This record gives sequence, structure tokens and C-alpha cells, in this order.
Amino acid sequence: MGLRYALTIPAVVLLILAIVGILLVVLPTKEIEMPPENMYGIVLDAGSSHTSMYIYKWPADKLNGTGIVTQHSECHAEGGGISSYAGVPGGAAKSLEACLEQAAKDIPKFRHQQTPLYLGCTAGMRLLNIVNATESQQVLKEVKNKLQSYPFDFKEATILSGQEEGAYGWVTVNYLLENFVKCGFVGRWLNPGRETIGALDLGGASTQITFETSEEVEDKQNVMALELYGKNYKIYTQSFLCYGQDQFLKKLLAHLIMPEVVKPELNHPCYPQQFKTSIKLGEDVFDSPCTKKYRPAQFDRQMSISVVGTGNYQKCLDDIKNMFSFDNCSYSECSFDGVFQPTVRGSFMAFSAFFFTHSYINRLTNIPITSPSRLEEAIRLICNMTISEMTEKTNQSEKYMKNVCAVSNFVQVILTKGYGFNEHSFPSISFQKKAGGASVGWALGYMLSQSNIVQAESLGLMKALPSGPWTGILFLFITLLLIAVGYLIMIYRTRNREAMV
Repeated sequence: MGLRYALTIPAVVLLILAIVGILLVVLPTKEIEMPPENMYGIVLDAGSSHTSMYIYKWPADKLNGTGIVTQHSECHAEGGGISSYAGVPGGAAKSLEACLEQAAKDIPKFRHQQTPLYLGCTAGMRLLNIVNATESQQVLKEVKNKLQSYPFDFKEATILSGQEEGAYGWVTVNYLLENFVKCGFVGRWLNPGRETIGALDLGGASTQITFETSEEVEDKQNVMALELYGKNYKIYTQSFLCYGQDQFLKKLLAHLIMPEVVKPELNHPCYPQQFKTSIKLGEDVFDSPCTKKYRPAQFDRQMSISVVGTGNYQKCLDDIKNMFSFDNCSYSECSFDGVFQPTVRGSFMAFSAFFFTHSYINRLTNIPITSPSRLEEAIRLICNMTISEMTEKTNQSEKYMKNVCAVSNFVQVILTKGYGFNEHSFPSISFQKKAGGASVGWALGYMLSQSNIVQAESLGLMKALPSGPWTGILFLFITLLLIAVGYLIMIYRTRNREAMV
């Protein structure tokens, strides 16, 4: 009996194998697109005050030639911007090491050599290039050598123009708001057909305004043409060097010092009441190229003077207005300093220092900034506060609170008198730090534009077998099935004969 069962088991196994094989071959199949592995890109944003690294990723098949890019991770280098290492051999390159090591861990190793690596310098290096082009090139050379020592596909380390910085910031804003492309409910990327919005960026050394316009751009330096996701865009963009937050504050100090002989004490109408500090005429004020026109013919760079806050809103506002030129315009319309600008239209996102200033105004006053009149109301309250009131309300140090009145007035002047936002158009400005989980700035827009030239990978396909091999395999499984059935019948008949005997 045991021998008979032993003879039956192989036949049953063979039968099951044949049935399963036939089902696998004859059941309907279809081609399935297998998405390729992600591609990666690294952008180092070398700003005037610090350097940030952003790692982006996108599907390698891309859409209309542009990658669907998302932020993978980020890193903020310790120390100042790379321009601050001028005259410090190797300092700028060394400051990037920690972030580059993080990139080597964050990106899959098999993708390292295919990952493009870019470094873009903004207004800090633009200023250094004006002051000392030799030092600027030396810093860039050291940085390039450092980037080339890593296993990534190093592309470039360059100083972006102000217009490029503004344009890429505009791309970032509209991408994150899904104005170029969005994911539909069936998982397909679609063109939503939305209007783009303008971008307002306030950095440490420059500020940018960028928006799409149908008007004629009278100064051709202010127009850029971009192609993204199969569509063309014409944008107006302008960058104002020396109108970034840090450089503006130096210019304000220089402006307040200039009208009089340098005295050991200076009253500052934009500093809060009860606030007092000490500054050096050289490093804190006149060493910057942005303060050149205010610089006394003779002064001691090492001389220290005391600055005392008086908290005078109107005088602060008047001094700041005097730092702009609103009269000289050789075009049909201008923003300030003789720069052409068409009328602002549509919605805008204000980010970087615009966002932080707006945040401080809200925290200090609880007044919703929905119009120029509400903004003025809030700033009046702030400029009348003492430094102790400001630090208590925000739980922030004097280092940050001392400049809130000044920067708030600067923002008020540049948005209303400069760019021309009024009671009707001001509510269209949204002050944001992030959108869609990603940091707002020029780096993502730069990566989006650069991904146009990254080689796409084709989709992988799971295909059915060609008819010849398919027929052969099916015939093999049918043969196995017949053998198994025949063998089982033979065992059954043998068993019946033995039972009859």
C-alpha cells in the first residue's frame, strides 16, 4: 500500500505543476509601465549671510522635458556666506564639507555619478566681485575644487545675475503652487491652466521682483523668456543690489552719520527706545560698497560710536524714503532709482526677509496686514515700543528686535512707493516661508530649469512572451499534463487488477 502511494505522489505533483503552468501562460496579460528610479540634483545656495544645500529628486522619465522635482532634503552650512571667507584660504571650501557629506549619504550610491551638482552665488559674491574681483575668483576656484572632489557630476559654480535670481525664485513659487503642472486624481500630471503669480524676494544684499506681464518691457534687461513643461513664459524681473536687508541697514546707518561730523554718539530714529549699542565705522558701516556714496573722505575705520534708539516713526520713515529716488525716470513708468517697471498685476508671494518681517509685525501688534493703511498702523505701534516690550512680546533677543522698526518701514516704502502696490493690489500679496513642504527661494527654480538638460531614462516595460516561445512553453506544459494524467490512469488500473485478484 505504501509503495502505491509513493508511486502516486510524483504524478500528482506533476499534474499540479502542469495545471499551474498552463494557467500562467494562457491567462490574459498586458504591458505594465515600470517607472524608472529617481534622478537627483544638488543645488548649493551660496547667499550673502549663509550657504544652504538643497537635494532634489524627480522621476527619470520627466514631463515635457522638465522633471517633476520635489525636495528630498536640505542642509544649512555653519558660518557665514562664502563671500565672508575672502582672504581666508580654504575657508569657503571647508564650510561646505558637512553638507556635501550629508548629500553622499542621502543620495543612493549608484546615482552619485549621475547626480548634477551646482553652486550658485547671489548678491554677497556679486558685491565681493565689485570690491575685489581677484578674491572673488579665488573663492570660486577653491569652492570648485572642493565640489569636484566629490563623486557627483559637478556642473558649475557661478555667480548668478540678479535677474537670474529673481527669475528662478518666480519659477519656484509657481511650481510649488502647481501653476505649471499638477497631479490629477488618476495619478497623471496635468497642466492646470492657472495664472502665474509674482515673486517678491528680500535677501541680505539684494531684493528681487518678478512677474509675468503682457505689457511691453521697455528695458530689455528686465525681460526673460522661459520654457517650462512645454509652455513659454515672458516675465519681467529686476534685482536691486544693495537693497537687501543687511546692506540696507548699513546704508541707513551711513545716511544718519553722513549729514554731520562723526560724533561719539548717534541718535537712531528707527532703533527702539531704551536700546543702545556700539558700532565700528569700518566693518559695521563704511567697508561695504553699498555705503560708498555716504563714506566720509577721512574717517577712522576702527573708531567706535554709540548708537541710541529714539523710536520715532515719522523721522524713521522720512529717512528711509530719502534713500530712494522716485523722481528720475526715462521710461513711461518706473519703480525707483530710474528702473523701468510695468504696473504690478495679479497675485504675489513675498518670501525670505519679507516673510520674517511680516511675521514679527503680526506677533508684535496682532494687526492683520491686509492693506497699506493697516501696515502703517502696525508699524507706528512697533516704532513706539521700547526694546524690552518687543523682546517680551516675541521672546526674541535684542539682536533681532532692534531692526524691526527700520526693516518694517523699508518694506512699507519699497512695496507701496517703490513697486506701486496700493489699497486695491496690496491684499494680493501672500507672505510665505514655505509652500508645498519646500523652502521658497531660487534654488528649486534653478533645479527645475537645469533638469531640462538632464538625460531622461526610458520607462521599463513588463512584456508578454513572443508567440513562438509562448506556443512552445504551452505545448511543454500540456505534454506534462498528459503524461501525469496517463501515469495516474495506469496506476489506477493496476490497483483495480490487483484488487480483483
